[in-house]
Amino acid sequence: MNPTYTAPAGDSFASLPLPPHVRANLAQMGYTAMTPIQAASLPLALAGRDLIAQARTGSGKTAAFGLALLANLNIRRFAVQSLVLCPTRELADQVTLELRRLAAAEDNIKVLTLCGGTPIRNQLASLEHGAHVVVGTPGRIMDHLERGSLLLDALNTLVLDEADRMLDMGFFDDISTVAQQCPKARQTLLFSATYPEGIAKLAAAFMREPQEVKLTEAPSTTQIRQVFFEVTENQRLHTVGLLLNHYRPVSTLAFCNTKAQCRDLVDVLRGQGFVALELHGDLEQRDRDQVLVRFANRSASVLVATDIAARGLDIAQLQAVINVDVSPDTATHTHRIGRTGRMGAEGAEAGWAFTLASVDEMHAVGRIEQAQGQPTVWQAVDTLTPSAEGPLRPPMATLQILGGRKEKIRAGDVLGALTKDLGFAAAQVGKINVNDFSTYVAVAADVAAQAERQLNAGRVKGKNVKVRLLTD
Repeated sequence: MNPTYTAPAGDSFASLPLPPHVRANLAQMGYTAMTPIQAASLPLALAGRDLIAQARTGSGKTAAFGLALLANLNIRRFAVQSLVLCPTRELADQVTLELRRLAAAEDNIKVLTLCGGTPIRNQLASLEHGAHVVVGTPGRIMDHLERGSLLLDALNTLVLDEADRMLDMGFFDDISTVAQQCPKARQTLLFSATYPEGIAKLAAAFMREPQEVKLTEAPSTTQIRQVFFEVTENQRLHTVGLLLNHYRPVSTLAFCNTKAQCRDLVDVLRGQGFVALELHGDLEQRDRDQVLVRFANRSASVLVATDIAARGLDIAQLQAVINVDVSPDTATHTHRIGRTGRMGAEGAEAGWAFTLASVDEMHAVGRIEQAQGQPTVWQAVDTLTPSAEGPLRPPMATLQILGGRKEKIRAGDVLGALTKDLGFAAAQVGKINVNDFSTYVAVAADVAAQAERQLNAGRVKGKNVKVRLLTD
């Protein structure tokens, strides 16, 4: 393995060997200066080198490997030339969306998602029509390889995204099997937030003299306002509600070390009147999808999650992170709080990171303080006072429409039904997510019941639809 290489952020994409139309598309997307991981990895990846890149979620790594794999495509050859393996369906969906945006400068590049939790028959039909790039989870990719429905003879680029998370989930053997079915003369790009022992094992198994790129920057203190609170075990869950009503963040991700703690906290928060959702490994895929949609569209104030369940999620406009339990691992702590730091990176108000620590957890706090190289800021729990505005409530609510892409419903159809047909203001309508069989639309919380009634009595795209308001 070659020595670690780093490069400063701020380099222009114009410095890369990219065609003018690709650079123009990047500019239109708002991509001007490269992020550190892009500046460090893209010159190597575009030169065809195998790469191990370590960078946290939200650092711009999708564009780093996306531009490289798109540069390797022969558009005239309608066969799978790139494969991106992801740990979760949610991350795969995000990667697919970003790759399609990056590929907008080219004509007819087809990017296909193959993940579990959706009917395989629809994927089989899509594969029959061909694709240039496939993004998927290891289990479903294995399934298609065994069926012979996915052929990798033309593959020239293999990407492992969130490789450490895939190892956590026990996918080492699946990844190895997939890699063995790829042509040996290929480029392999491995991206990981941490560097566990299994990464070196993967590299030794099927990478060719990989260059290592390690991004070691910690989130800036100007991007994250960290505050620690000393609590007893009896105070811990109740203190989360105090934090929410005192600071009133619109969107908060609360981390617990166990699934049981997640469930207990959600019960406490709901009892206090909060709209809180839980995310952990015991959820069915359908329930997981609904939880993520509701949180992303700001119709739930708090998402309570374990580290494993939240890995790979890229949630915009996250105003606060609460460490309900102190993570025993300093890298995990940094990864948790870095999610809110991305707000500050975009010029918005710095995000909050709150950590609740008992006396028994002070040794872990000491390791965090040492790793960050600065003293922790402590605040007393009794300084937290509720706002005069009353209990914190989310600004939006989510309506589920039974019907989606299979019924040829588009986001514009739903927006038109609400604004043009029913007279709601465009500002009262938020995110619209169209899935295969369901459509989710965020509406202002104060008109949600009215919108549900009127949509049920009206039509979407000329058809009667069934609509329900999603509640806890």
